[in-house]
Amino acid sequence: MREIIFEVCEDEVDGGYVATALGHAIATQGETMEELRQMVRDAVRCHFGDGVPGEMPSLIRLHFVRDEVLAP
Repeated sequence: MREIIFEVCEDEVDGGYVATALGHAIATQGETMEELRQMVRDAVRCHFGDGVPGEMPSLIRLHFVRDEVLAP
């Protein structure tokens, strides 16, 4: 099974979420998690449907990254 992994972060400035594919030139964003999921699916279909070498991934993995800053 071939998969593509997206790193997902919250957009601290504008709100919502930003997803960036690891190893591919794909990035997208969404205001809600459901919108982000749909945007990621659409971006993957568009990217691999435009003649980019390689087959369409059969699995999309979202890896959530959360930074937390603590005072000493």
